Order: sequence, then structure tokens, then C-alpha cells
Amino acid sequence: MPAKPKWERLADHLRAQIESGELAPGDKLPSTKELCEQHDVSAITVHQAIFKLRNDGLIEGVQGVGVFVAERT
Repeated sequence: MPAKPKWERLADHLRAQIESGELAPGDKLPSTKELCEQHDVSAITVHQAIFKLRNDGLIEGVQGVGVFVAERT
């Protein structure tokens, strides 16, 4: 089985943090720059992971403010 792309591994990591409660609803995710540095990935990789999690309803972005863990329904 081929290795997962970096963006998918990052999305899985953030998803696990959200599901475990380490990142709770309303918590702000680290900035793109911080995620790049923490995970040794490019900004494009971070944006792809964020896009996936947003589509899955786990996070939501607020223009000019940041990306936050969505409230659970």
C-alpha cells in the first residue's frame, strides 16, 4: 500500500487531536506558518489538510481571524 500524501497525514493528525479532545470545539488551530514548522511541510500541504477538514465539518475558518475547531452537532 503506498504511503499517504503529507497533507492526508497532517489532516489525520489534526483529526485525531480533535477527536481526542486535545483540540476542543472553539479552539484556534495553529497558523499555517506554525503548522508548516511543526510538521516540516509546505503551506500548500497545510492548506490541503485544512480544506479536507473543513469539508468534513471538523473546522471552520473566520476570515482574517483564523481556523477554529467546529462545534460538534
